[in-house]
Amino acid sequence: MGADRGRARGKLLGPVVALGCGSLLVSGCASMPSSGDVHSVSASQRADSQVQVYAVPPRPGAEPNEIVAGFLEAMTSDDPQFAMARQYLTTTAAKDWRADQVTVLADGPDPQANRSSDRGADSSGFTFTVSGKRVALVDKQRAYQPAKPQETYTQTIHLVRQSGQDGTGREWRIDALPQGLLLGQSDFQRIYRSVNKYYFAAGQDRLVADPVYVRQRTDPETQMNLITQTVQSVLDGPTSWLEPVVTSKFPSGTSLKSDTKSLALDDRNALKVPLNERASNAGEAVCKRMAAQLLFTVRDLTTTRVSSVELDRANGSQLCVLSGDQAETYAPDRMSTSPGQYFVDAGGHVERMRADSGSGGSGSGVDGSDDTDSTAVTEPVQGPFGKGEQQVRTVAVSRDEKRAAGVSADGKSLFVAPLAAGGELVRTSVTSADKDTNGGLSSPSWDGRGDVWVADRDPARPRLLRLVQGSGSPETVDVAGLGGGRVQQVRMSADGVRAALLVSDGGRTTLRIGRVERTAQGGKNVISVVELRPAAPQMEDVTAVSWAGRSRLVVVGKEVGGVSQQLRYVQTDGSTSAAGTLPSVNKVTDVAATDDDRMPLVAHSQEDGIVRLPPGANWKTAVKKGSAPAYPG
Repeated sequence: MGADRGRARGKLLGPVVALGCGSLLVSGCASMPSSGDVHSVSASQRADSQVQVYAVPPRPGAEPNEIVAGFLEAMTSDDPQFAMARQYLTTTAAKDWRADQVTVLADGPDPQANRSSDRGADSSGFTFTVSGKRVALVDKQRAYQPAKPQETYTQTIHLVRQSGQDGTGREWRIDALPQGLLLGQSDFQRIYRSVNKYYFAAGQDRLVADPVYVRQRTDPETQMNLITQTVQSVLDGPTSWLEPVVTSKFPSGTSLKSDTKSLALDDRNALKVPLNERASNAGEAVCKRMAAQLLFTVRDLTTTRVSSVELDRANGSQLCVLSGDQAETYAPDRMSTSPGQYFVDAGGHVERMRADSGSGGSGSGVDGSDDTDSTAVTEPVQGPFGKGEQQVRTVAVSRDEKRAAGVSADGKSLFVAPLAAGGELVRTSVTSADKDTNGGLSSPSWDGRGDVWVADRDPARPRLLRLVQGSGSPETVDVAGLGGGRVQQVRMSADGVRAALLVSDGGRTTLRIGRVERTAQGGKNVISVVELRPAAPQMEDVTAVSWAGRSRLVVVGKEVGGVSQQLRYVQTDGSTSAAGTLPSVNKVTDVAATDDDRMPLVAHSQEDGIVRLPPGANWKTAVKKGSAPAYPG
């Protein structure tokens, strides 16, 4: 049975048992084993993504509550075409019901007999109300859409008596129900996984991550394994939210060759993908970009390096082959393999920490007796920001690490300078009239196109500004859907088509992701950020954010109803996992991360200075007196 429903309605459901071979069987929703050991399984064990659940048909003479409970359980199963789940439905309902979307509830669905009539019975049958706290909807495009905090889900399931094929029996069956699957959060996390699929940023040879959810094992509806589902999702095209700013190089109508169900890497870690006729005439250059979309997508599924992707025509002939090294031309992030870690020292100058210095050190850090990272080595950057007279309070380094942008100590001016000896400090025309010494210009951010973005937090004239290539006159960027909110911080993605914004509104600061659209108006390009969506709906007071992957962010803030500060990884679609929670550190005001998860997180703590969190370790203080940590970007 589902782990969530087992907790919510243990009185309705039987115990959970598992086969010695690893399959999981459930009383009331699973077949009994004919051989092998049987043992009890706790809810925590049930969360194992490798556990498989198989449903059984309803027993003869089952009461309405058993039918409803059995059907809800059967939706968590791996049965082909959900055949057993459909046996709980009437003949017509079984044909009409589609499992093409998923509603995720925090603690699983809770069915209760409708009390408006006698025990739920009515003149035509029996009604149950199914309710729960809604977490998200995964739509027909596999896109995750988070619900509003504390949003309630309420739907009804109706049952009637249905005769057997011989006209006897009069068994209870469901004849009216919501479309799609209804899963508790732990069942959802067991069954599905987040995957990045990739498309090209409009007008660029740079890939953009588009996160979706696919089934971890064979999909009951299509019978495709994980890799095949994921490849087909790429061919289906981008999600609606991202579609306006990306393109797919696959010709319209391209799909996998019919009956392709089990794609897999071979012993050379190469993937061969057979396509239908619609792709057969693709040219070499287009084909290699098609292969790049799939190579980066499949690479995110495995820790094994994908050596190459081969695309084949429907007749079996080779269309093209792209190696992993060749695919780097289209990489979403093109920073060096060892990006620098930067910060502003106590004197207002920019220093660099050695990029490889975050993984060592014998001290136990901010949570132990030795509060310093003994391997931290710092030095002033080359150029005006390292030794010049101009003091800055925040800094952003370009993704090629050749230039930096810094905000003056009073928050009123933006400067740009090379990170090289002899470079000239340039005061840009970006200024703020904010009289608040803690306000003014936010920390700047460089996108992958070489443009600088910054928010002016002046309450009298709040603006989001873009400085093309870090020079010239700034452009004011329209942000649609802000209402009365003001942008307090901006962090641009490497691909330049997504903006992470901290927005203050009504005393709360939340994280939103916007799509960056570029349109031609009157002979010039106009930039706007549109269709804002929540990226951390479980947090109501966000302090800092940084990109930490192609569709992942690290967020500092307080959860809804919480009192203590949390550090979490979140996806750009608003989804999270239990593994996303990070070790805490006191009073963090800034955080910096990079797409390479082998690099340490860097943060500023008001109590501990510049601290770093290497993978698998604890936070360690690297610099006692410093602020505004930054990776390139």
